[in-house]
This record gives sequence, C-alpha cells and structure tokens, in this order.
Amino acid sequence: MDDDRLKELLEVVEHSPKIPPEELAEMLGVSVSEVTQSLDELEERGVIRNYKAVIDWDALGEEYVYAIIELKVALEDRSGYDAIAKRIAGFPEVRSVHLVSGDHDLSITVRGRSMKSVAFFVAEKIAPLKEIRGTVTHFVLKAYKEDGIILFDDERPKRLSITP
Repeated sequence: MDDDRLKELLEVVEHSPKIPPEELAEMLGVSVSEVTQSLDELEERGVIRNYKAVIDWDALGEEYVYAIIELKVALEDRSGYDAIAKRIAGFPEVRSVHLVSGDHDLSITVRGRSMKSVAFFVAEKIAPLKEIRGTVTHFVLKAYKEDGIILFDDERPKRLSITP
C-alpha cells in the first residue's frame, strides 16, 4: 500500500477502530488482503500501539475523579526526563505522561475514585520521588471531549411556545 493510502488508513482506524477490513478496503480502493496485511505490519512495527474505546463513565453513573498534575523535575543524574517519566507511567493511577514546555516539566493525568485518593496518590507516591521539586494539581470538573470524541449530546434548548 502506498504512503498516502497508508496514512488514510491510519486516520480512519484512529477515529473508528471497529470498521471491518472489508469496509476499509472499499473506502481506500484497495483489496481486503492489502488492508489486513498493512494493519498487521503497522501493529508489528509498533505504529499502531493499541485500539482504544473512549468510555463515558459518567453515563454509567461511575464516579471517577481525574486530575492533571504539573510536575517540576530536577534531574540529579544523567538519566534525563525519560527515566522519571517511565517510572511515573508505571503507576496504575496514571493515565498519561507528557514532557511539556513552560513553568513545569511533566504533565500527568491521573484517575482515582475520589479527590482524597488522588490527593493521597500525589502526596504519597509522586511528591516523595527524589526528582520531584514541586507539584500543582488541577482537578477536572467536567470532560467535554476526550481523545477527539465529543462527550455531550447536542440537545437543542427547548423553547416555550409563545401564545398571544
């Protein structure tokens, strides 16, 4: 499959990973075997890391608390940011880790069952790490869009009828 079609395939799969290979082949104008072979190769090379479902836990009544935590890091040895990021990524509470520009070095997103559990995680697991010089925690109040997926329905406001 040529590079342009490969990029198209990745764009479609990124947004809709459940589309069957037959439909992908039709969309791209290639054979089903080309699609399956390309997907297999992309998975093997690590280009496609995972297929993911975006879950709206609020819609199920499940209560999770998310927080974005900014970390100031002081590197004491030659290991660099990658080593501390890898260590932090190993915690099950951590949903994402990013090296960022600005006042802080790393930004992590965590999930817990309560604000208290998130606060405990920061105080007991993140802050004590020798490389961490400071933390700022921002609790997520509401998610409107996650991984490109809009999480709210477009309901039209119901207007009262006007009668004379």
